[in-house]
Amino acid sequence: MGAVRRIDAARAGRPGPATADPIVQVRGITKRYGSTEALKDVDVDVPRGKLTTLLGPSGCGKTTLLKIVAGLLDATAGEVLVNGKPISGPGPERAFVFQDFALMPWATVITNVAFGLEMRGVPKAERLETARHCIREVGLAGFEDRYPHELSGGMRQRVGLARALAVSADVLLLDEPFSAVDEQTRRKFQEDLLRLRHQENKTFLFVTHSIEEAVYLSDAIVMLSRRPGRVNRIIEPAIDRSGSPDEIRRDRHYLDTVEEIWHSLRDFVE
Repeated sequence: MGAVRRIDAARAGRPGPATADPIVQVRGITKRYGSTEALKDVDVDVPRGKLTTLLGPSGCGKTTLLKIVAGLLDATAGEVLVNGKPISGPGPERAFVFQDFALMPWATVITNVAFGLEMRGVPKAERLETARHCIREVGLAGFEDRYPHELSGGMRQRVGLARALAVSADVLLLDEPFSAVDEQTRRKFQEDLLRLRHQENKTFLFVTHSIEEAVYLSDAIVMLSRRPGRVNRIIEPAIDRSGSPDEIRRDRHYLDTVEEIWHSLRDFVE
């Protein structure tokens, strides 16, 4: 099922994956916390309309890099460009989906989803219509008037995803969005994410600890080394997703790619 494309350590320190149309360009990003260096000289291009995953051992700086791209953290050195322009903080072309949902507990589902649009001054009727559309897209139609405490963890994460979709950002940044749900729900989320990527034509930059999830979802996997995080390798799985989810996960190409990444990361596990 497809042919994997690998960009090995010889490319480390250079932009990747190779693309003629990157929407996000990470250039020489270094991040220090006092004497601790979390990231060092990271260069990555994120292709437009694709799903790129950051993968690596715990503490390698995946979430730190994601937050720098989001404009939620300042880099010590280097810059991030979105649509060719340097960023200096959060912007409307990027939306962040937090691991812990980050919902307003006093607000209903539709109010949570519409919140970003309200902050942008979108008229009420328009923002509610957009919010309802996004709620339907993530499979929560009928739950518009529920409150977060009335929802399961998986449903709350869907609300967070709908809120990110509602603001029509070009780039969605997801920090381990499925880590708090059970395996069955996680697999359903993966299918939904692939569907949304094709329907909404968005760019996704995704952080996960799961090798299987990265291979299943990604157009490109950026593998970071142990702290300080650097680009160690880039793998483009080129998974043929024409089969059923179970067929894909049993396919030799998928399984071999998972095994190859595990062997690459095993040396970094403490």
